Amino acid sequence: MEQRGLHFVRYADDCNIFVRSGKSAKRVMKSISSWLERKLFLKVNATKTKVVRPTKSNFLGFSFWKGGQYWQAKPGDDRKAKLYDKIRKLLSRRKAASQPLSLVFTKVNQVVRGWINYFKTGDMKYFLFGFGQWLRHKIRVVIIKRWKRPRRIYTNLMRINKALKCNFSDEDIHKVANTRLGWYRRTNGTIINFLLSPKVLGIKKADRPGLVNPLEYYLSRR
Repeated sequence: MEQRGLHFVRYADDCNIFVRSGKSAKRVMKSISSWLERKLFLKVNATKTKVVRPTKSNFLGFSFWKGGQYWQAKPGDDRKAKLYDKIRKLLSRRKAASQPLSLVFTKVNQVVRGWINYFKTGDMKYFLFGFGQWLRHKIRVVIIKRWKRPRRIYTNLMRINKALKCNFSDEDIHKVANTRLGWYRRTNGTIINFLLSPKVLGIKKADRPGLVNPLEYYLSRR
């Protein structure tokens, strides 16, 4: 492939070859597949070997997009979906609310950091901004559900309110603590979003690590 001047990238037995046209791609795929089977006696996987545009390709979990004059890598949509699924399982309300918060934060941080470290060469700022908002909402649901009783929710929110000098009124916090809304909807209001902000959730306390901020962690690893 080097002798033929082809642009390619390879990792173990996974390889992408980049050409300018669909016609060229079909010709190269046919000749390379034939050479592998005749000279190296290797069986080419017919289902995985195909001609696609870079935006539809998947190489080690990465796809590609063109920004201006240059092509850039990004995590594939399937890998993004798997990240959501994994966190969704970890933060299942019944399961997460019954575990120590330190353990929940530790498991979530491990998954998020590991995923970002693998895909950090790709562009994903917009994705991580939205994912971070969703993650923190799920965490707030777990925290409020752990507090359970309205009185305890009220007491804990008031404690944070005074510590941060947020100046929410007693009546406002009382309404949040005693609302009849479900867990998911009650944690989507301004007061809980403000009191359990990314900064507050990121505070390390005793044996509990701070919750990782996906976007900030990604930018620090670039």
